[in-house]
Amino acid sequence: MSSPAPDLESPQDQPDPGRLRRTVLIVAALNLAYFFVEFLVALGAHSVALLADSVDFLEDTAVNVLIFVALGWPLVRRAVMGKLMALVILGPAVLAGWEAIRRFSAPEPPLVLPLVVASLGAIVVNGTSAWLLSRVRHHGGSLSRAAFLSARNDVLVNLAIIAMGILTVWLSSGWPDLILGCFIIALAVRAAVEVWEVSEEERLAAKALAGEDLD
Repeated sequence: MSSPAPDLESPQDQPDPGRLRRTVLIVAALNLAYFFVEFLVALGAHSVALLADSVDFLEDTAVNVLIFVALGWPLVRRAVMGKLMALVILGPAVLAGWEAIRRFSAPEPPLVLPLVVASLGAIVVNGTSAWLLSRVRHHGGSLSRAAFLSARNDVLVNLAIIAMGILTVWLSSGWPDLILGCFIIALAVRAAVEVWEVSEEERLAAKALAGEDLD
C-alpha cells in the first residue's frame, strides 16, 4: 500500500521572483531583436498583418520590461499594473484596426515569400518566449500572466499569417491580409480581458488582506 503524497508544492510551483525576473529579461531581449527584423520585412512586403505583428513584438518587449520593474511591488500595486498591462495589449490591435480602415477601399496583396519566412522566424521567437514564460507564469500573478498570454496568442497569429499568405497566392487579393487584422484584434481583446479579470482578483485579494469590505 503506497503512502499518501505529501501536501507540498513542487519546487517549480513555488514562487521564485528571481527566476521570473531573469526570464522576462530574456523574453524582452528576444522580442526587441525580432521587432526590427519583422518590421523591416513588413514594410518591404506591404503587409498590414505582418506590420501589426511586428509592433506586437515591441509591445511584448514593453510588457516584460514593466514586469521586471514592478515585480517587487505589493499585491495592490501589482493589480494596478496588471490592468495597465491589459491596456498595453490593446496597442497592436489599435494599429491593425487603423491600417485595415486606411486600406479598406483598395486592399493590396502582400509579398508572400518574405511574409512566410518572417512568420516562421516569429513562431520560433514566440514559441520560445511562451515556453519560457509558461514555467513562471504562476510566479507573478497578473503580470506574468499578461506576458504568457501575449506570447501564446502570438504563435496563433503567426500561424494565421502563414495561412493568409497561402490564401493570398490563391486569390491574388489583399482581403485575407485585412481580415487577419480583425483576427489580431480579437486575440488582443480576449487577452486583455483575461488579464484585467486576474488583476481584479488581485485587487480584491489585497482588500481582503487589508480587512476592507469587498465591493
